[in-house]
Amino acid sequence: MAIKPLHLFLLASFLLLSTSISSHEVEVATVPTPEVKPPQPSLPSPPVAKPPTVAKPPTVAPPVVKPPTVAPPVVKPPTVAPPVAKPPTVAPPPTPPRNTKECYPPCLVRCKNHSRQNVCLRACVTCCDRCKCVPPGQSGNKEVCGTCYTNMKTHGGRPKCP
Repeated sequence: MAIKPLHLFLLASFLLLSTSISSHEVEVATVPTPEVKPPQPSLPSPPVAKPPTVAKPPTVAPPVVKPPTVAPPVVKPPTVAPPVAKPPTVAPPPTPPRNTKECYPPCLVRCKNHSRQNVCLRACVTCCDRCKCVPPGQSGNKEVCGTCYTNMKTHGGRPKCP
């Protein structure tokens, strides 16, 4: 008959427990009880005389006086002004259209290559009516028409004018 691991574990546990209990009983029996000694009256110890301490006055270092330093005068070389560059010449804005009929031809040029020409034309004509300007070319150059044209936004927050 084979011994199962559970039986083996239970047997080992029982042996270990029984030996530890029996060894504990032997220790308790062999430990001597401490003897109680009666308290002895203690005599006061003689006072120890300490030598008197004399406080020394604090030593203060005299302040160090530095002679004033005189810096030599700084001579700056004469500054040469850089040549003034002229701003690039920008084509003057086209004459501002006055109504929708006048806005339509420049918007046709502006939206010629746009993928959605009808949407572009509608936005361009609206911007032209409000700002009285259409930038030259088919894209870019928005700064020619000023902040009215560049800052106009759709409800979604995107630039409105093409």
